[in-house]
Amino acid sequence: MIYTDCHLHCAFSGDSEAPMEDMVRRGIALGLKTMCFTDHLDVDYPDEDDDICFDLDTASYYKEFQRIKALYEGRIELLFGVEFGLQEHLVSYFADYQKAWPFDFIIGSSHLLDGFDPYYQHHMEGRTDAEIYGGYFDAILSNLRAFDGFQVYGHLDYIVRYGHGGATTYHCSDYADIIDEILKTAIEKGIGIELNTSGLKYGLGFAHPHPDILKRYRELGGEILTIGSDAHKPEHIAWDFDVVPDLLKACGFRYYSLFRGRKPDFISL
Repeated sequence: MIYTDCHLHCAFSGDSEAPMEDMVRRGIALGLKTMCFTDHLDVDYPDEDDDICFDLDTASYYKEFQRIKALYEGRIELLFGVEFGLQEHLVSYFADYQKAWPFDFIIGSSHLLDGFDPYYQHHMEGRTDAEIYGGYFDAILSNLRAFDGFQVYGHLDYIVRYGHGGATTYHCSDYADIIDEILKTAIEKGIGIELNTSGLKYGLGFAHPHPDILKRYRELGGEILTIGSDAHKPEHIAWDFDVVPDLLKACGFRYYSLFRGRKPDFISL
């Protein structure tokens, strides 16, 4: 069993309504030992939906985190994190921001494709899945080359949720060259990747990234790998974590990572 969930959102994220304390109570009930909150900071998110804002009130977020951490001291370890929605033109912004707060852990993620959110399907019209998936991997590589002020790259093939054919038209081998460049660049920069079980929750049949990518990352010498559910609701915390140890062992891993003070500890599977 995995006892750490390092990708969690609460009501400080624009796409969650869950109180932080409700998330913590659920984590304790599940027997987790460590939870890391990683609420969204997506600067310059496209003005698509008036009900969603991905700006982060970091001062309020940190204040509530400190309150909840003190309240549950001795019952569970709580870590303070954030998830950046990376875009190349925001390098200076994120470089300054990440120095201003005492984060334990920062996830860098790509949520946009050519400036739009693929969640809104009308943006996908006229594009093949090969164009969508390939364009997304190109964006990841560009972001990695431009900025390294984070610890792991999140949900590397999350775009598959939004393709026309989903997992049925997605074959990692079709993107082997660009995926290798992503993984090599991350390793060279000391940046890890995450195993994000939300892909299982969404019915893709695999976690993010696909096991073939995990295997390739390990073959190339990648060692830093965190585990997160990407839960936005208490009921999604530690989603399918029971399958994770065998999955990772089959991909060549013998341990996973947990960040405190942005420094990794390695935990045996």
